[in-house]
Amino acid sequence: MRRELALTAVVIAAAAVASVGLFATLKPAPDAPAAATAGDAPSGVEGASSIPGGTSADPRAGKGLGLDEVVRELDLIRPSRAKRAEDFTVALLRGETLKLREQRGKAVLINFWATWCPPCREEMPAMERLYRRHRERGFVLLAVSVDTDASLVRPFLEQHKLTFPVTLDAKMDLANTYGVRALPSSFLVDRHGYLAALALGPRAWDNRAAHALVEGMLAQ
Repeated sequence: MRRELALTAVVIAAAAVASVGLFATLKPAPDAPAAATAGDAPSGVEGASSIPGGTSADPRAGKGLGLDEVVRELDLIRPSRAKRAEDFTVALLRGETLKLREQRGKAVLINFWATWCPPCREEMPAMERLYRRHRERGFVLLAVSVDTDASLVRPFLEQHKLTFPVTLDAKMDLANTYGVRALPSSFLVDRHGYLAALALGPRAWDNRAAHALVEGMLAQ
């Protein structure tokens, strides 16, 4: 599995250089970091243009963008049917424990990444800005590193001043549970614990669409 992810990262880098998306439905948003992605969407997920459970976002973020428009701008994929996110309990690098079921009432973004994945590294500063802006209102961002060498992760986080929660998934137990086949992969979980959307590949997580997305999820 890890070898497959490594190969995927190589393909992503090559596609970025060539400026060619390998799958039309999996291409990053127009203003996302310059990289493409490849891989199969997890079972029960299909291309779509809306997030279940709402149509309008908080006008303070994205000037009243509707969620349908937000999803199109971010090129997200939604589940083909209502599905609860798989529950988990993880130990964070800073020593705390995070349980997904205890995040009900909050909007959660679960990002699978690795230090050896260039597109993952590229999107993380934007993820940090998104997290800092919305964390006080109930936005949770969990970065799940699939690195096998834990000693590489802490220096990376310190170098880039990343403050969102991070956990290690060296054996890829959680990644396999979520059907991750490419990095980065990001799963959005709504306030009721249901999978709301999936992003395959990097995104500009600090643009107006991303802020409107989080505001809309928090308002539902």
